Amino acid sequence: MVRSSRLRQIGWLLALGACLAALLALTFKVNAVKSDVRLVERQIIAAERSKLMLETEFQTRASQHQLAAWNQVEFGYSAPRADQYVEQERQLAVLGTPRGHDAPQPIRVAMLRPVSQGEDEESLFGDWLGEEEQPPAVASTTPARGLATSLAQRLAEPGNASLASAEVAR
Repeated sequence: MVRSSRLRQIGWLLALGACLAALLALTFKVNAVKSDVRLVERQIIAAERSKLMLETEFQTRASQHQLAAWNQVEFGYSAPRADQYVEQERQLAVLGTPRGHDAPQPIRVAMLRPVSQGEDEESLFGDWLGEEEQPPAVASTTPARGLATSLAQRLAEPGNASLASAEVAR
């Protein structure tokens, strides 16, 4: 009787081992199929993106043809010819008309010129913003960029010109 119970235990262990081996093989197979499904999903997404890009390109080109047709028929526009190009600025200037006496002045662009540390200048917007002028030595040692430094000093620092202009724009 001891021998048959011993054989029965060995049989159950072998059956349990076979089940574990089948479970392990099935797990590997499922993971392989999941990997294939993910790969196919990525390919589908890439194909959809490509299709969307091609549809956009097609619509863009179709609208270009439509715009060209409208320009030609309704507005009388056409592509520039070779004789319409100018070779120098002087030829372009000849095509322009002089400004009238009631025309506004042309817009001029200002340049940022750094203030040297030895000069004592007033703040550009100090009167408007209520800022107080500090000596240049104090401004260069102050790490915080609050109201402690004047706008002119902040603009004079080469790396912080955009920061100072953003602060003024607030």
